[in-house]
Amino acid sequence: MKKRVLQGMRPTGRLHLGNYLGTAKGMVALQEDPEYETFYMVADLHGMTTPFDPKKIGIEAREVIIDYLSVGLDPEKSALFLQSDLADLHVQLAYYFSTVVTIARMQHLPTFKEKVKQHPENVTMALLNYPILMASDILIYKASVVPVGIDQEPHMEVTREIAKKMNSLYDLDFPEPKSLDTKGRYIPSLTGEGKMSKSVQGSFINLTDDSETIKERLSKVPTDSGKGEKIPEEGGVFSLLTLVELFQGPEKRKEYENGYQGTGIRYQELKNELAETIFKELEPIQKKRLELEKDKSYIEKVLKEGAEKARAVAAATVAEVREKMGLLQKEKI
Repeated sequence: MKKRVLQGMRPTGRLHLGNYLGTAKGMVALQEDPEYETFYMVADLHGMTTPFDPKKIGIEAREVIIDYLSVGLDPEKSALFLQSDLADLHVQLAYYFSTVVTIARMQHLPTFKEKVKQHPENVTMALLNYPILMASDILIYKASVVPVGIDQEPHMEVTREIAKKMNSLYDLDFPEPKSLDTKGRYIPSLTGEGKMSKSVQGSFINLTDDSETIKERLSKVPTDSGKGEKIPEEGGVFSLLTLVELFQGPEKRKEYENGYQGTGIRYQELKNELAETIFKELEPIQKKRLELEKDKSYIEKVLKEGAEKARAVAAATVAEVREKMGLLQKEKI
């Protein structure tokens, strides 16, 4: 029997190189693995737990879908859908789950405390209930594996706790899902500090960037003299060498490292060659994206069919929970 996977993507608009290398490639690999059944959801309801623009959230959710289709997700192999298109089921199950979770448990989560600091004027019930809705997203499909970052591990623990309680109290059979490492890479920022992020200006390369734009972005990466006894393990040079390894291979990185500890390296040549290699990989993705952008009806078809696939599974789970919790009585024969 196939293992069921649920992965949510935040509606943050178009993807950058960090999303592509760190997440998207792993999603495509899971889709192509016969061991897994994949459900990929744009978590637009989660996008409303912090301040959002109602004029943009729906557009940005579709931009994410277009990007993921461009990099290789196949609606014939994966269910691709918007969380909000199944809000009646996801939110309903989250409410049932909320009856077995205390307020104190939610308030003590490190992720909640961080968001309170970031948005002190927007500490809403939606934010407090975020982990419960996430548990609903996962368990409504009885997913046994979930590709998540380490920052989401506290939420995964809440999901497992809810599964245990619901199973114990109501004789249900929810799996206790495990976090899945898809070998996604940590992609360092072009600024040399932290990881590539859309929220940090100058830190990222968009999947839609042309060759000249990529060259321009790489030209601003901070460097040193190009020579030293020790290979940098942080900063702009480290970022460049990491991207060289990812796009040009470990042998090319070793070549540059040898040069760094020897006669020195010329960063202008490195950056130009790297930019051309990155663009070469992104070019077919960009061409695919342009085709998809012209066919809005296809995107809506993908979302409609994906939601139908997801609803068939989700509705059965909610019906089962309602019955076990005493809300839906089986007809007596």
